Amino acid sequence: MVTATRLRDDIDEIMPGLIADRRYLHENPELGFQEFNTAKFVSGRLQALGVEDIRTGINKTGVTAMVRGTVDGPGKNRVVLVRADMDALPIHEENDVEYKSRNDGVMHACGHDAHTAILLGLARTLIDRRDQFAGTVKLLFQPSEELFPGGAKGMIEEGALEDPHVDASIALHMAQQRPLGVITIAAGPILAAPDAFKITLQGKGGHAARPQAAIDPIVIGAQIVNALQTVVSRNVDPIESCVVTVAYFNAGAAFNVIPDVASIGGTVRTLTADVQDLAEKRVTDLVQGIADAGGATVEIEYTRGYPATVNDPGMAALIREAATTVVGAENVIAGPPSMGGEDYAYFLLDRPGAMFQVGSKNEERGLIWGHHHPRFDIDEASLAIGLETMTLSVLTYLERGLPE
Repeated sequence: MVTATRLRDDIDEIMPGLIADRRYLHENPELGFQEFNTAKFVSGRLQALGVEDIRTGINKTGVTAMVRGTVDGPGKNRVVLVRADMDALPIHEENDVEYKSRNDGVMHACGHDAHTAILLGLARTLIDRRDQFAGTVKLLFQPSEELFPGGAKGMIEEGALEDPHVDASIALHMAQQRPLGVITIAAGPILAAPDAFKITLQGKGGHAARPQAAIDPIVIGAQIVNALQTVVSRNVDPIESCVVTVAYFNAGAAFNVIPDVASIGGTVRTLTADVQDLAEKRVTDLVQGIADAGGATVEIEYTRGYPATVNDPGMAALIREAATTVVGAENVIAGPPSMGGEDYAYFLLDRPGAMFQVGSKNEERGLIWGHHHPRFDIDEASLAIGLETMTLSVLTYLERGLPE
């Protein structure tokens, strides 16, 4: 097993390249399933490093590659997959930095540029240590985490977990809600299933002075918005987690016209399948009942998003051990879960694995803006912390497998 001190020294040496990769990706963001330049950049870097078996075009823009250890040890048949997402968001960047997005209206506002750069850094650290470990690391660069139906499921359907057969997986995510130097890793649910709903109410328009001759979709919609607040407060067990948020309500355009149609949309977030089922049923039943009572017709589109992200306890314990080596036990925390969503969840449905979060916030430098904000940016020292934790986690898994 490589020593942590030597690894840290080696990562310090390659940090300028790691930062350069992250900044190139930040300057050249691409939306989901449009990451053609990003995939080309990734595959070029992998080729230059001498990584084996590079495959491109998986689920449109996905890339995989292998790093195989040369030690004939007990872990020689183990295969661990490490995943990074590559896509950006449709946000206009407001940061005044030299690496500001050159693609107007598109921005890496969630840290996927950092994830991709770290995975390229992992390829470098592993290539340099092939004679120190047994087993295989499968590097997976995934498209479209931000856009339903996501890129993970399609890559799995196209065989990303086979040839060779993957035994376990690991992923990381930047955490702008955590300060630099903190790592979050927990067993069980860590991120929610993000479902979406769209409600279209068809009423009967008319003159605002004669509401008795109309069927007002605004009044009916207002009742629906209020009723949806009871899904959590009066239907879900208070011990469970659930969020129902109405994110938009569109209707009408004139002060003296009752419109024909109103549209309402939002999201439901849950951590367990039972609560997910309950929330969907209550949302649809309430909407249908209130629309019927008001005399409107209604179309309800309820879309199941990604599953909840549920970390395997053994892999979470292994990553916690690595994180403790990197930042100290006092800086490794266990949660609580977030109600955000992640399509890495699909990998966890098939094989044991875990995602950890790397603190990237630095108030002294003004790096305080959260994920999906037009001024989101990270302290790049988090790249080294993420890479060191990832490398130690991968090597520990290949050496020992999952804890009993």
